Amino acid sequence: MTSATLAPDRPAAARRSARGGRLTRASGLGLGIAMLWFSLLVLIPLTAVVVTASEGGWSGFWDAVTNEQTAAAIRLTVGTAFGVTLVNVVMGTLIAWVLVRDRFFGKRLLEILIDIPFALPTIVAGLVLLSLYGPESPLGVDIHNTRIAVFLAFLFVTLPFVVRTVQPVLAELDPEVEEAAASLGASRFTTFRRIILPSLTPAIAAGAALSFARGVSEYGSLVLLSGNLPMRTEVTSVRILSSIENDNLDSAAAVAAVLLAISFAVIVVLDVIQRRVVRRG
Repeated sequence: MTSATLAPDRPAAARRSARGGRLTRASGLGLGIAMLWFSLLVLIPLTAVVVTASEGGWSGFWDAVTNEQTAAAIRLTVGTAFGVTLVNVVMGTLIAWVLVRDRFFGKRLLEILIDIPFALPTIVAGLVLLSLYGPESPLGVDIHNTRIAVFLAFLFVTLPFVVRTVQPVLAELDPEVEEAAASLGASRFTTFRRIILPSLTPAIAAGAALSFARGVSEYGSLVLLSGNLPMRTEVTSVRILSSIENDNLDSAAAVAAVLLAISFAVIVVLDVIQRRVVRRG
């Protein structure tokens, strides 16, 4: 019996190792590099924010986030981001549906325009919005220094997220499944609710999470249009910057930690919702 027959086949051994839950050397190295990179970019900075926020103790943290001006900024930011996310879930899914299922003149141009908020610097977006909806608006619509301006700025920068997460999933759905459901007497609404929606829900939830997270952290697109008026149009990103400029890092870190906790909670809730929808579907 030769040594070749005694030695296990390496690919087969690797497959058995993977099935057994053990990492190969290459997989272990890749995992280590990935975790190191993730730690340097995400875990360590987030931990530093939480540690800085806790340096003043619980009383200092509570005083920072319950300050009347700070609390107003948090309510405005989170409430507006939540409302914008709901709009994006509906309109983003609708736009993705139109782009995938319909053919019309200018479709390619619309595909490009949707990605403009990704490519455009946010301060430039703010200048564009101010030109269109500011005191010298060519449209005759002046919403600067109002909460509507904050809502509009959030809508502009978060538009592509749901569209771009739903569109590829919708494109991969098999039309024959829908045709089979229709042939069995299912209505269009039933087909959408029982077949299409469960398939799209994970993508919608992912886009919604990205939309919300981008909204609560937005600064550049609204700093010119909203006016940053305390108690009225000031958002948390502006409030954090003001605290840093006043050399109050503990307060800035406390507000950032609150936003981090809210964003994490929203992501968890969206994950639970999409799992239940998929299971019921």
